[in-house]
Amino acid sequence: MEPGGESGCWFLYYAYGSNLLRERLLLRNPSATLCALARLQDFKLEFGHHQGRTSSVWHGGTATITQSPGDEVWGIVWKMNTCNLSSLDKQEGVEDGIYVPIEVNVHTQAGKVLTCRSYQMKDYVPGPPSPQYKKVICMGAKQNGLPADYQEKLEAIETNNYAGPVPIMEEIEASIKAEKINSA
Repeated sequence: MEPGGESGCWFLYYAYGSNLLRERLLLRNPSATLCALARLQDFKLEFGHHQGRTSSVWHGGTATITQSPGDEVWGIVWKMNTCNLSSLDKQEGVEDGIYVPIEVNVHTQAGKVLTCRSYQMKDYVPGPPSPQYKKVICMGAKQNGLPADYQEKLEAIETNNYAGPVPIMEEIEASIKAEKINSA
């Protein structure tokens, strides 16, 4: 690619948490298109609270990845327009110092290695996710056909049994309903 060519306009983003679900990501980042399923080697999926504070969006721990030799995390590589970089950073709480952008090399099912932007929580205290957050991750894993044994692992995650309102969940569900109507 010559400088200023197409690669200047888009980037690859590796999602492993709530952004596995297309409708969740598209709420704030309309340019995202599915690029590949991929695994991140020598990392594991964890849930926690930034500096011990519960997520005000999800009412529980949120997903992060930590280095862990021998483990693997499955997720999705989304191709996104650079114009969505700031909205993605904002969604991930980068300016508040909750998540930091990191670069990861992931392996696609076709055996390609892709360098992607991903996010890692800073200063986290382990803590279980809300049932709603877990549901979005499991829906996303299913929607995109992540490996069955990995989906089972996600289904087995313990939650904090939060039963109150989660407005973002309602927004996601409304968006899924609207899609069904539009594609009917």
